[in-house]
Amino acid sequence: MSTETVSDQLSTDHLLGMADLTADDIALIFRTADGFKEVLRRPIKKVPSLRDITIANLFFENSTRTRISFELAEKRLSADVINFSSAASSVKKGETLIDTVNNILAMKVDMVVMRHPDPGAAVFLSRHVNARIINAGDGTHEHPTQALLDAYSIRERLGSVKGRKVVIVGDILHSRVALSNMLCLKKLGAEVMLCGPPTLMPRHVASMGVRVEHDLDKALRWCDVANMLRIQLERQADDGPAYFPSLREYAMLYGLDRQRYERIGRDIVIMHPGPINRGVEITSDVADSGASIILDQVENGVAVRMAVLYLLAGGIHRDN
Repeated sequence: MSTETVSDQLSTDHLLGMADLTADDIALIFRTADGFKEVLRRPIKKVPSLRDITIANLFFENSTRTRISFELAEKRLSADVINFSSAASSVKKGETLIDTVNNILAMKVDMVVMRHPDPGAAVFLSRHVNARIINAGDGTHEHPTQALLDAYSIRERLGSVKGRKVVIVGDILHSRVALSNMLCLKKLGAEVMLCGPPTLMPRHVASMGVRVEHDLDKALRWCDVANMLRIQLERQADDGPAYFPSLREYAMLYGLDRQRYERIGRDIVIMHPGPINRGVEITSDVADSGASIILDQVENGVAVRMAVLYLLAGGIHRDN
């Protein structure tokens, strides 16, 4: 009886990073997302699960896909939603993160979904405000819901994540998606390889229990799934010298086009967290092919975020 109770609850009050979640937590999120995918396929795509919950979306960095996905998930669950953008707020006048959030919480907000340019911002927030916090991306640190929807999409296409060989290709150094994916996939029993230029590989990566390969063709022959990350030029601008000679050279060495895909000699699953730099890390004829599950990732993002919101909101009801 107690085991059944635990299986219906997350082991954490917040989603700050993949380190917060156990394999059982991830399995629960996936089972819950399965149910919400059925809801999203119905003519009426809305359920009253969170109709007494108020959620603030705090985006201190520009975002389109993640913000829209969270907002849609919240509205599908019938939550009351407050959208906040730092570009049009008192943050520009010097207001601190704590001031901003406390002002919003004074309006009786139950949950906060936050994207912030500083690593650790969501953790900091969780220690100072009385609300459930979901990290929607903190600098170059983590993006846990992206990792969850990526793993969910692999499970959907291949039946399971355990034992699958997944290569993450591209700008590993500046990618919060890469770190969250590594942690999530390893918790689920996948083998993980990182592939990219040595200049875009973190120094400590060998200690994380993943393989490193600098030859993309070798990596593609090894893997079942290739997750192609974009080059994050906006995060490289202030870091000094260039990490590679040119985008053209990067595309030649680490871009996935039809010719390179066909050289693999077998089918693999192609993923991308978006937004895509078409012609750089991946060409349109691969991104739009039958091997690609990029649009599935977008669709699954809503169901997975609905699951996370629903499960964390259950903790609010228990506290009250």
